[in-house]
Amino acid sequence: TDAIALVEEIRKGEPLITASFKEHVVHLVQRLQEKLGEKEDHKFYLFKVLRAHILPLTNVAFNKSGSRFITGSYDRTCKVWDTASGEELRTLEGHRNVVYAIAFNNPYGDKIATGSFDKTCKLWSTETGKCYHTFRGHSAEIVCLSFNLQSTLVATGSMDTTAKLWDIEKGEEIVTLSGHSAEIIVLSFNTTGDRIITGSFDHTVAVWDVGTGRMLHTLIGHRGEISSAQFNWDCSLIVTGSMDKTCMLWNAMTGTHIATLTGHSDEILDVCFDYAGQRIATASADGSARVYNAETKKCIAKLEGHGGEISKVCFNPKGNRILTASSDKTARLWDAATGHCLQVLEGHTDEIFSCAFNYKGDIIITGSKDNTCRIWH
Repeated sequence: TDAIALVEEIRKGEPLITASFKEHVVHLVQRLQEKLGEKEDHKFYLFKVLRAHILPLTNVAFNKSGSRFITGSYDRTCKVWDTASGEELRTLEGHRNVVYAIAFNNPYGDKIATGSFDKTCKLWSTETGKCYHTFRGHSAEIVCLSFNLQSTLVATGSMDTTAKLWDIEKGEEIVTLSGHSAEIIVLSFNTTGDRIITGSFDHTVAVWDVGTGRMLHTLIGHRGEISSAQFNWDCSLIVTGSMDKTCMLWNAMTGTHIATLTGHSDEILDVCFDYAGQRIATASADGSARVYNAETKKCIAKLEGHGGEISKVCFNPKGNRILTASSDKTARLWDAATGHCLQVLEGHTDEIFSCAFNYKGDIIITGSKDNTCRIWH
């Protein structure tokens, strides 16, 4: 694309881009083009093995740049790590049971939320490790949580069948989202922050209005427990994965079913969009992952090679690589366009349940039931 022509086009519909900003936006577009054009054959090598906790790990997560990551554990703590050195920076202590769900408030990364089997969620300072708030109100274990992108709210999902939205500044509950008939296992805000979806063991996904806490739509169609649900970047689509071996695509505005993505021969354990919302990746207990075109709904690649179920799948931010984590004790890196396996990350001695890229896409972290985290550069 001609960057200057593109920016002219954008300016027509965007009054915020005044003449004085034009050069800057052209520069940004050109930088993006360079980045997308870079040929990438980055090989990852093991940088460090971290024996993080005495008891098993539950989750790992990066901040946006990847300079820090956190680990949650059955030992009731969350630890903050420096990625560059592999050093433990601090331990967040205070929960009275398993720390299960953890997250940074990306893109900022100055706060951490931890959700625990003790039925509470805690909000912490990344820098000092101080606990700002303890959110109490759920009557059962918290198993999922998420910040909105604006970093004003944290949402928690619980085995008590409800989700709750909490005000980060005030430290109080804003609203309870009630309507599911079984535990909520996954939740996800859209990028604009006005909608949140919850996926439940009751086979449905609910779409909620964040401002009012009203349920707007129930996505009905799956015949098994929901394992995963996500909005695409422009908030127009929702993808859901289920134990019924299918993945479904929905119109986020109307809640109508658009397509069912089939092909897997066993439960779908994870689904995700790439950042552009053009591709969908699915991970299954059948040991394979698949890539679908969101527009045509066709399967464009099959990622085959793992020797066990794949529990996690994610795109790198650029969208040209896919990372999968498997019970076969390996993680694999794939070409998103062709489905070719580019690399096998070996060394863990038990199943890998978590994997993530940093924003630049040049660092990977894997978390395993062998009780270690591995940093790959």
